[in-house]
Amino acid sequence: MNLLTSRNCALLFGAVFVAVGVLGFIPNPLVSEHGLFMVNPAHNLVHILTGAFMLSAPLALKGKESLFLKIGGGLYLLVAILGFLIKGDMLVGVIMLSDTDRYLHVLLAAALLGAGFFARDAT
Repeated sequence: MNLLTSRNCALLFGAVFVAVGVLGFIPNPLVSEHGLFMVNPAHNLVHILTGAFMLSAPLALKGKESLFLKIGGGLYLLVAILGFLIKGDMLVGVIMLSDTDRYLHVLLAAALLGAGFFARDAT
């Protein structure tokens, strides 16, 4: 049994996004308004919604999860580019963003695109 399926990747990414989103609402040094990854409630909500969509992908797109991962990777690549183009620490005036977030978005885009292109869809 191959564990590296696009379904499992979507579930893993989804669970991590939801966990990070929830963690952002709990004061901690890693993910908070003053943490290594600067987030505000809007940013946390984006993480939770992204995670929820990724968790639902295996149900909604049975056998096509890799497409969802590719789209997610493309969107995170756009967010990363936009993050580097803007000045200041607010993305679209609502989402708190630090340099650490900018680089993380590049890594997330690469990971999602990699999973989308290299993990197998269920048959």
